[in-house]
Amino acid sequence: MSVRIGQGYDVHAFGEGDHVMLGGVRVPHERGVLAHSDGDVVLHALCDAMLGALALGDIGVHFPPSDPRWKGADSRTFLRHCDGLLRARGWRVGNADVTVVCERPKIGPHAPAMRALIAADLGIGVDGISVKATTSERLGFTGRGEGIAALAACLLVPDGT
Repeated sequence: MSVRIGQGYDVHAFGEGDHVMLGGVRVPHERGVLAHSDGDVVLHALCDAMLGALALGDIGVHFPPSDPRWKGADSRTFLRHCDGLLRARGWRVGNADVTVVCERPKIGPHAPAMRALIAADLGIGVDGISVKATTSERLGFTGRGEGIAALAACLLVPDGT
């Protein structure tokens, strides 16, 4: 069977606000993120992994921050668009694995909801989506609480399998 593998990475600095969007879930936090869209690092990294697997550029190519249409946009729109691009070319996500890198907020309590939303948007079983977290042991910008990052990997399989 033919498969494709993609990986993605996204980062946003913390700024004013009272929550962060992660995997489509509003997670309470003492800070928000600085971003053109809703700044959902989970979905941005996953979109980049999906696009990268088919060499379709990155999220900035499809949703440039210079375009006012995407100001404050819900990143689930980006995810569904990327899924449509894959399916139009005969592919779908077989599974995806996302790691959030931050000291806070705590990801574990919100991971099941993130997995469910991502799986629903991609039309696959929740067992095909992993969302987990790690800290950076107080090192670097995430360790100092200056921002949040996410890494994603996905396996694409032919649609219809």
